[in-house]
Amino acid sequence: MKKSNSIIKIAYIGLLSLALAVVSCSKDDPATPDNPDPPVVVDPPVVTPAFPGPTYADNYTSISSWGSRSQWNLANVHDPSVEKSGEYYYMYQTDASYGNAHEGNGHFFYRRSKDLINWEFMGSSMTQAPAWVKDSLNNKRARMSPALPPITNPTYGYWAPCVRKVGNKFRMYYSIVVTNPIVGTDTNTSWSERAFIGLAETDDLASNNWTDKGMVVCSEPDGVKSYVRNGENDWDAYFKFNAIDPSFIQTPEGDQYLIYGSWHSGIAALKLNPTTGKPDKLKTIDDYGVRIAGRGNVNSNRWQALEGPEIMYNPDTQYYYLFLAYDELSVAYNTRVARSKSILGPYQTITGSSITNGAECFPMLTHPYQFKNHTGWVGFAHCAVFQNPDTKKWYYASQARLPEGVPGIAVSNAVMMGHVRGIEWTEDGWPVVEAERYAGVPTTTITEANFIGTWEQITMNYQYKTLQKAVTIYLTADKKVSGDVTGTWSYESTKKILTVNGVKCNVTDAWDWESATRKVTISYSGLTATGLPVWGKKVN
Repeated sequence: MKKSNSIIKIAYIGLLSLALAVVSCSKDDPATPDNPDPPVVVDPPVVTPAFPGPTYADNYTSISSWGSRSQWNLANVHDPSVEKSGEYYYMYQTDASYGNAHEGNGHFFYRRSKDLINWEFMGSSMTQAPAWVKDSLNNKRARMSPALPPITNPTYGYWAPCVRKVGNKFRMYYSIVVTNPIVGTDTNTSWSERAFIGLAETDDLASNNWTDKGMVVCSEPDGVKSYVRNGENDWDAYFKFNAIDPSFIQTPEGDQYLIYGSWHSGIAALKLNPTTGKPDKLKTIDDYGVRIAGRGNVNSNRWQALEGPEIMYNPDTQYYYLFLAYDELSVAYNTRVARSKSILGPYQTITGSSITNGAECFPMLTHPYQFKNHTGWVGFAHCAVFQNPDTKKWYYASQARLPEGVPGIAVSNAVMMGHVRGIEWTEDGWPVVEAERYAGVPTTTITEANFIGTWEQITMNYQYKTLQKAVTIYLTADKKVSGDVTGTWSYESTKKILTVNGVKCNVTDAWDWESATRKVTISYSGLTATGLPVWGKKVN
């Protein structure tokens, strides 16, 4: 019995060991699982595609010819006016181009874009000067005392149109300047003849079929000065208001005004008949408008260095904003703005002075400037201000030129590139122009961590014909500013406002146009207490 029990016990132990061995093998061998675990799915890494921002060169001289106009995009832009119609923005401009490539191909050239980034050059909107210009000129000359003979073959300049939608029609107010001297052949001994602002209308910008409506206003003498010039330094202008650079506005009450003027005696506001788009009468000098902006002694100075007015009304702030181009156009040009609760002024500066009475206008919004790794831009003014009708976002557009003497570029200052930039608004209702050109960069959530790194900053002082150059600063996690400027910084994420050394700046996602390889970055733009622009962009 004992032997039998032992055999049974040994057999039992052997079977148990075999069973354990089998179970052990089943757990350790993945090739023969009894209850397999579900496979682990690993998602592929998310790769954010690089933003396909603009890559076209700022030096466009290799494609500047008329035969290459389909490649121009924003090359050869000067004194733009922008209006939206259907899915397109349309941009119209002064007759100007590098090397005068446009000559002989019409006037008041235009281009169009769906996105404000890629622009298609369309051609001219006027083939030749309307006959009324010569007729009006010589009728005026015949009525002078003493009467002057007609000019048989006047020469013209075609400048600074303004296009606006008014009701169901689009109006174009355009400038045609007679460049002949009033008498003789020398503009050092005689003032040039008058300028005219005319009107054309169309039902559809896409059709480019314009119906001319004739003269709106012209440069008119007020009897104070002679048309004789005593040399090239005589700036006592013969005409009171210079009839160029029109801008149009319809007030919330339905009144219509043409804002116009360049140098001479300042900027005028001329009330229009809403049906005709013209003044009801031009019988006396008072019928040519009332001055709303000047520079210096407005009562005696006949050569005031301001022009290119652009007028707009912001219903959010309930102010009219008058944008102006200051100084000569090739290098010194810079943009100023003043505001008023009334269309006729007084227009006031950021410190409360009246430019209607001749005060120097601040804020300044643009100025010759230079970020690093780029030539910089000069002649940066004479703007259009317009709004996306769907998003209500405001934009700024003007030309800017390369500086003089850029190595490797013949007549580099004649390279004029169109700049379209977003407009932001300060907490106290002033516009600021974004530090980088518009590129459609998607809006992201910007946090404090995004600011830590290396930046370039420009604080633009007003210096005639002088580039304002970027310095390098570092924003650190302890809210300190170091580098070429020192101080502190803070960020209000709900308002997207970065404060650098007390200057509040609006922050935007941006395109770094100056980088050797253009890329997405963030930028800021603000104003000092006296109205000087502060621009910055992150570089690393």
